[in-house]
Amino acid sequence: MTATPSTTVANLRDLGGTPLSGGRTVRPGLVLRSGQLDRLDLDADPVVAALGLRTVIDFRTDAERADHPDRIPAGARLLVGDVLADKLRAAGKKPAAAQLKDLLSDPVVAEEHLGGGKAQALFADTYRSFVHSGSAQAAYRMLLTEAADPQAGPLLFHCTAGKDRTGWGATVILALLGADDDTLMAEYLSVNPAVKQAFAPMIEGFTAAGGDPDIALALIGVFPSYLEAALDEVETRYGSMEKYVREGLGVPDETVEALRARLVG
Repeated sequence: MTATPSTTVANLRDLGGTPLSGGRTVRPGLVLRSGQLDRLDLDADPVVAALGLRTVIDFRTDAERADHPDRIPAGARLLVGDVLADKLRAAGKKPAAAQLKDLLSDPVVAEEHLGGGKAQALFADTYRSFVHSGSAQAAYRMLLTEAADPQAGPLLFHCTAGKDRTGWGATVILALLGADDDTLMAEYLSVNPAVKQAFAPMIEGFTAAGGDPDIALALIGVFPSYLEAALDEVETRYGSMEKYVREGLGVPDETVEALRARLVG
């Protein structure tokens, strides 16, 4: 997977080029991932303009979309799959993955809610919900269905930072295409530099105000334990990624076969 040097879209990456079993790779230019598109400017960003995006899938919550609406390329379709909707309803508050800015605005509140390993536990719980909640299953079913459809054209999926909800979506696609465990983890962790760069001013402000840098990094970065929580949930509930996709997401085998036919080069 390669980072794409966009000037107006944070954390833009092409799944293309990711190594798969048998010496094959993911075809480039067909499925991409990123952070939110609220600053997208095709006139100022020829890299993104050249992608010819036809489908955008937004995994964010209603509140996130209202605060920072996507700017969609002309002629592209916008599809919404709110991964965290069920988690929000059950918890009655925003999960950490959806409130980075709020939590990093007050070091005292952050320490109370996220200190002493609580942030890591919250993220592990959220990642498990990516696997078992109904809203997440609907969102990832949409992602796989669209990514398998040649008519969808070049497809971009994203959340806010492009690391958690988006990271799980990329993991599922790459696992189905034949990436091994080491590749899945390496690709998952590879967003860290871009995410930390995007949130650097927020992290600096938080630590300057007395905030614990470990809390900031737990929120801003991704860690192996986060992805392992979701993979463990797949194993516990379904026994394999294929069964999770078939039974949990309700994606038929022929769609998975079409996904492989389209994306494996």
